[in-house]
Amino acid sequence: MGRDGRFPVNRWARWPAPGLDDFEALAREAFDALPEEFRRLCEGVEIRVKDFPEEEVIETMDLVSGYDLLGLFEGTGLAQTGGATWTGQTPNRISLYRRPILDYWVGGDDTLDEIIAHVLIHEIGHHFGLSDDDMERIEARAD
Repeated sequence: MGRDGRFPVNRWARWPAPGLDDFEALAREAFDALPEEFRRLCEGVEIRVKDFPEEEVIETMDLVSGYDLLGLFEGTGLAQTGGATWTGQTPNRISLYRRPILDYWVGGDDTLDEIIAHVLIHEIGHHFGLSDDDMERIEARAD
């Protein structure tokens, strides 16, 4: 408490949490920063931002809560299709979950745009057919 008996107002006090539109803009910037050959391989992949995963996803993945998932790739990746599409195929989709990402951001040292880019690239890795273990090995080698 300050000398005047009030709590100090800091620079964060009047800023709202980034909304869905802010996240979509950050995701678009992260995607646009990828090399052209990667972006080309992602043609037709929808990138969506939602507050939380759907209940069905939480149940199917046996998550404790919606905060346990930052992003999700849904669809048939390049490794399974070789890039071909067929009639009735649902579009490949990457979902980024705003509230879990914000929760992760608050507890760490990375910037919000770094986290969104990391989650997006991780989900694109699934589109390319990489498993979580594959990506962990790649990241460990990069560190």
